Amino acid sequence: MSHTTNEYGQPIGEPLPDWQPRALPQPDVLEGRYCRLEPLSVAQHGEALFAAWALAEDGRDWTYLFAGPFHSKAEFMAYAQQMENSRDPLHFAVIDRESGRALGTLALMRIEPKHGVMEVGHVTFSPLLKQTRMATEAHFLLMRYAFDQLGYRRYEWKCDSLNAPSRRAAARLGFQYEGEFRQAIVYRGRTRDTSWFSIIDSEWPQVKQGFERWLAADNFSADGQQKHKLEALRQRP
Repeated sequence: MSHTTNEYGQPIGEPLPDWQPRALPQPDVLEGRYCRLEPLSVAQHGEALFAAWALAEDGRDWTYLFAGPFHSKAEFMAYAQQMENSRDPLHFAVIDRESGRALGTLALMRIEPKHGVMEVGHVTFSPLLKQTRMATEAHFLLMRYAFDQLGYRRYEWKCDSLNAPSRRAAARLGFQYEGEFRQAIVYRGRTRDTSWFSIIDSEWPQVKQGFERWLAADNFSADGQQKHKLEALRQRP
């Protein structure tokens, strides 16, 4: 981190004379090429989400989350209503533009307008959404909203340090690993060390360019296979 020096010869952070607190994210619709994000609504999305998540073979997708798995529709709908009512976390449903169905959710959370910081979390993708162009684009749409529309300075990703798939996803999406918070959380009756990742505003243009290149139609073959990996396109000049 760059710094300057005060009148006492102490190193201090670079001044931000024009900084103003940023606006809170709103329950807006965010449109993409393959998917769109809609503010979570039980009435609009509840049935489709429950059906999509029910396609999973077992409950392993919920191991590192604070809620679920849900064994009845009533149990899930009650949880979804809590999600809909919340503004931090602010939950979005991921909608397949082709079918119009909700296939998963993710949220903006730990929102700090004063500092220009927010986190993506509660990422819960059904088997119909995992490892698809829509899944990658959903993350891109939220990042673009945070950096380009709202002008935030820092966008975070946190996960259980033992959640290897989440750690790999963070690295693939362009987050930089920052370290471990030991014994940070107690959940599900067990301890958790938390891994921290972030993207900051100075890194965003390169991260954004990688997403745009990867999501372009010409990066996919006729059968939908990627021609170039996201990491490679982000690093290419």
